[in-house]
Amino acid sequence: MTRDDLFNINAGICTTLAQAIAQAAPKAFVLVISNPVNSTVPIFAEVFKKQGVFDPKRLFGVTTLDCLRASTFVASVVGEPTKASEYVVPVIGGHAGYTILPLLSQSQPAVPQSIMSDKSKRDALIQRIQFGGDEVVEAKAGAGSATLSMAQAGAEFAGKVLRAAFGGETGIIAPSYVNLAADEANAKTIRGEIGKDLEYFSVNVTLGKNGIEKLNPIGKIDEAEAQLLKKAVEDLEPSIVKGVNFKAPPPKL
Repeated sequence: MTRDDLFNINAGICTTLAQAIAQAAPKAFVLVISNPVNSTVPIFAEVFKKQGVFDPKRLFGVTTLDCLRASTFVASVVGEPTKASEYVVPVIGGHAGYTILPLLSQSQPAVPQSIMSDKSKRDALIQRIQFGGDEVVEAKAGAGSATLSMAQAGAEFAGKVLRAAFGGETGIIAPSYVNLAADEANAKTIRGEIGKDLEYFSVNVTLGKNGIEKLNPIGKIDEAEAQLLKKAVEDLEPSIVKGVNFKAPPPKL
């Protein structure tokens, strides 16, 4: 199933989970990994708002998988597949298809110019990062999805949140799909960068003992990425609205 196909099933489950968390653990750090993340994170937020316990600093959409794929595929294209962990490629936007925007121009180490200047190679690399999940489903011939890589992504992100919140580590930065109200000081800058007054967006966040300590602005991107950003925002907006407006059906008696 696509992420949209999953919506009606997961939206109801997420609503039930959010209601339970609001009642039993309102101060918990909530890491949402249920697809479609672009919509399920707003669902959690709306339930928490109704229960009077919403804290945007403690609500995260897990997008780590997109960064893992970006570093893996970049290393593969460069011809150094065993060095995937050495590549850090920021990924912004959302967590579905064209809303996933890998910032190849900000990669460390840098992506070779032979790839960056070759439109067909660069487009193919970005497409693979954006639709890597489809590749997994096809490889499994309909018998499953990207469960192992998602488990790795969830474990990595949860570990970072725990280290920052309870381990006393500082300066931990990780990508996450968040409510921009978590850091109003930088939210204005980020909304200016994306050219839209969105409530949710994925950026690098600095983690701390209370969750989100800082939202890091996108920074300098090239013209190709600027065009992809427009498409990401265009696709992301209706997904956010869908989550915000979701009303769970009454339970069957």
